[in-house]
Parts: sequence; C-alpha cells; structure tokens
Amino acid sequence: MTINSFRKLAAASALGVALLLGTSVESSAQKTDEQRQQKQERKQQQAQERQQQQSQQKAERRQQRQQEQSQPAQQQQPQFEQRQRHADRNQGQQDQAQQQRQFEQEQQRRQAERNQRQQNQQQQDQILQQQRKQQKAERKQQNQAAEAEQQRQQQAGRQWSNNDQRGSRDQQGSRQWSNNDQRGSRDQQGGRQWSNNDQRGSRDQQWQGRQRDEQFQQQRLERYRQQQQQQQRLDWQRRQLLERERRIAQLRYQQRYLDRLRQDQYRRQSWQYTYAPPQYRYYRAGRYYEANQYAADLLRQAVRNGYEEGVRAGLSDREDRWRNSYQDSFGYEDASVGYNGYYVDLTEYQYYFREGFRRGYEDGYNGAYRYGTYSNGVFSLLGNVLGAILEFQPYRY
Repeated sequence: MTINSFRKLAAASALGVALLLGTSVESSAQKTDEQRQQKQERKQQQAQERQQQQSQQKAERRQQRQQEQSQPAQQQQPQFEQRQRHADRNQGQQDQAQQQRQFEQEQQRRQAERNQRQQNQQQQDQILQQQRKQQKAERKQQNQAAEAEQQRQQQAGRQWSNNDQRGSRDQQGSRQWSNNDQRGSRDQQGGRQWSNNDQRGSRDQQWQGRQRDEQFQQQRLERYRQQQQQQQRLDWQRRQLLERERRIAQLRYQQRYLDRLRQDQYRRQSWQYTYAPPQYRYYRAGRYYEANQYAADLLRQAVRNGYEEGVRAGLSDREDRWRNSYQDSFGYEDASVGYNGYYVDLTEYQYYFREGFRRGYEDGYNGAYRYGTYSNGVFSLLGNVLGAILEFQPYRY
C-alpha cells in the first residue's frame, strides 16, 4: 500500500514537473517571438527614419543647389537682357536701313519710269509736231493751188469781158459776131472744165486727208498695244508694293481700275472708225492742235474720267492714312481708262486724263469737292473747270 502510494505520488510529481516544463517552454518561446517581432519593428522604424532623413537631406541639398544655380542666373539676367536689347536694336536698325534702301530703290525706279514717260511724251510730241508741220505744208500747197485757180478764173473773167467789148464794137460784122460767139462758147466750156477740176481737187484733198488719218490711226493703235504690255508689268510691281505697305484700300482701287481697263478692251472690239474732217482747234504747250468732233468728245471724256478716278484714288489713300501723293497712283501712271485707240494719240489722251486726275485726287483726299460734285455715287467735274482745262475753238481752213 505504501509502495503504490509512493508510486502514485511520484507519477503525479513527474506529471506536474512535465506540465511546468511545457508551460515554461511555451512561455519562453512566446517571449522569444515577441522580442524578435519587436526587434524587426524597431529596425523598420529606424530604416524609415533613416530614409526620411536621407530624403530631407537630399531635398535640402537640391534646394541649396537650385539656390546656388539661381544666383548666377539672376546675376547674369541683366547682362542677357542688355545683350538682347542691343541685338534687337541692331536688328531694328538693320531693318530700317533695309526699308530705307528699298524705299530709295523704289523712288529711283519711279523716277526712272517718270523719266521714261517724259522721254516717250517728248518723242510723241516731236512726232506730232512733224505731223502738224507736214499738214501745214500740205494745206499751204492746197491754198496756193486754190489761189492759182482763182487767178486763172479771174483771168478768164477778164477775157470774157474783153470779148463782150469786142462784140459791142463789132456789131456791123456778122463774121466778127460769129467769131465772138464761138469764143464765148469756148469760154463757157472752159468754165465748166474749171468747175469740174475744182470738184476733182476737193475730192483728192479729202482722199489724201483720209489716207493720212488712217496712217496716223495705225500708229495710234500700235502705241496703245505697247501701253497694254506696260500695264501688266506696272500692275505687278504696284501690287507687290501695296501689299508690302499694307495699303488695302489703294489695292482695291487698283483692282477696280484694272476691271475698267478690261471692260474697255471688250468694248473696243465693237468700236468702228469713222473719218471726219477737223472742226475744232485747241491750244496746248505753246501751239494749236486740230480735232474733229469725235476727237473733241474723246478729250472731254478723258478729263471727266481722270477726275472720277482721281477722286477714288484720293479717297483710298485717305482711308489708308497714306501721304498725299497722286503721282504714285496706278491710275495716274497708266491714264488710259476710256481710251478707244481712235481719233487722238494716246499721249494726248493721257495728258488731259492726268489734268482731271490731279484735281479729282485733291477733292477725294481732302474730302472737299472744289472741282466737282458727288451725287448718287457719281463724281462729276464742273463745267467751268472742264472749260478751263480744255477749250475748243472753231477750226478755220
């Protein structure tokens, strides 16, 4: 009994010890895991703190470098701006010098064109002067022939009176009467022959005048064809200049002017030439010029067309706020709107067109109608102004 109890007690003690050992081992294992976890957490926290410190240090170093870089840039910025302003100033001076050179070249070109026009006009004036001299010489010959014919008629009249006197003195002789009658009949036949000669001479004069006028007409048409070729070149040059100067209103005016020239070309296909003798004369540049009714109407229309185009050109320059310069207008340089190629020379038409253009430009640019009127979209030249520019007188043969 005692041994069994002892055994039971020993077994219970061994069991208790085992339980205690197991509990202690589990508790020590748990403690070891907690410590290990705490160490890992402390390591992670320390790593995060080190990363934060490194990031903060990097940011500070970056900010410091930026400040160091910005300080030289701020110090160099005034110098860079100064160099930039100096470069801009030099570029502006170069552009201004280039524009000045272009302007001078354009002025030289215009002056050369004006000189060329003056030379052409002088040549045309010389040709016209030669033609006038030739016409005068022919008229002088015709007048001399007419005077000679009148002298022959006067002599014939004196012969008739002498024959009458002979007849009165010789009434007694029938033979003498017969002779006088025969002489009178011959004189009458001679008078009819002279009359026929006069009619034939007038027809010859008209035929010669028609031939000369047709020759002049061919020369006028040839010069007008040359003018049309110059119009294309002048249009391109003027268009480039106006676009460069941004003169929009003047560019529209030039396009409208070209449209009128094209309309003239279409109308010219249906125009027909009709010969007419001179009826008027007018004075220009120190001498008189002859003109028939068609030529007189055309020259009057040249002044009116010039005035209308001048007003429109002046209004365009005023809209563009450009300087007063009627000679630089395409209409003034061309001066051929309304010209049909007949009856008057192109230079003559251009002269009176420009006379009207100059006055119209002044009215349009100043906005005060001094030489004409405006009504319902139509610009009209005053009659007294037209008479002062172009005055016709009856032509005397």
